[in-house]
Amino acid sequence: MATATKRSGGTAAAGGRPGAGRDHGAWFLVLPALIPVLILSVGPLLYGIALAFTDAQSGRTQSTQWVGTLNFQDLLHDTLFWDSFRIGLLWAVGVTVPQFLLALGLALLLNQNLRFRWLARALAIIPWAMPEVVVGIMWRLVYNPDAGILNETIRDLGLGDGRDWLTGLATALPAVIVVGIWAGMPQTTVALLAGLQNTPHELHEAAALDGAGAWRRFRTVTWPALKPVALAITALNFIWNFNSFALVYVLTNGGPGGRTRLPMLFAYEEAFRYGQFGYAAAMGCVMVAVISVLLALYLVGRLKGDQDR
Repeated sequence: MATATKRSGGTAAAGGRPGAGRDHGAWFLVLPALIPVLILSVGPLLYGIALAFTDAQSGRTQSTQWVGTLNFQDLLHDTLFWDSFRIGLLWAVGVTVPQFLLALGLALLLNQNLRFRWLARALAIIPWAMPEVVVGIMWRLVYNPDAGILNETIRDLGLGDGRDWLTGLATALPAVIVVGIWAGMPQTTVALLAGLQNTPHELHEAAALDGAGAWRRFRTVTWPALKPVALAITALNFIWNFNSFALVYVLTNGGPGGRTRLPMLFAYEEAFRYGQFGYAAAMGCVMVAVISVLLALYLVGRLKGDQDR
């Protein structure tokens, strides 16, 4: 026993604190995944933040000067940017909330013991497998004012001559929101369905034996078990939708009259259409800050919820 104690003490003294070798080994294993993140994500993020404090413009002959917070001061008075920010919030909320409600209903349906349930589940994730550019092109054909299936259906039902949905000032944003809901529903459905399948079936049986109806079982059994998944997927969907670019770019390119110009589209135009890289980088910093605040609020809420449990 004394010999074993002496050996363990000698090993700790020679190698520093216990587990130091294992820590080094863990870092060595993490490096292959960490290096691409640092190079492709953290590096460009830091470069973009630095660029926001300059007057960087396109063109090799343009010299870049440090301008401090001038870009951010200009942003405070840029009504076009704040209009795009408001549109981005309307778009994110307008897509995320109906998306969650519809996905919840679909997940509850697919969780039932139905015939051909496997086929319904496979069909439900098809929009998820389609690239956003393909989705945008497909829905442009649906909304086509002359030969689109939507207007053709309206004419066949005798409800009018239809309209140009993507170029109308009143219909462009709602039309794009419908596409966003359709395109993003599958991943929400899959996440909620996974949460439903992890709910113990015995709890439902016990509640049914106590005389609880379907709504009461959902409120007292299903929702408490599903709530962490629901909060997580809703927060991620909101962030993802607020940062949308490709889908709206293909559908409307921000038009008509800027009615669907999301913040990402506005920053893209400033950078690659007008060559104002520094100003566009400042817009990106503002959007990153907003998303970071929302994410922090979500994490604080989750931590409080875990402590209450």
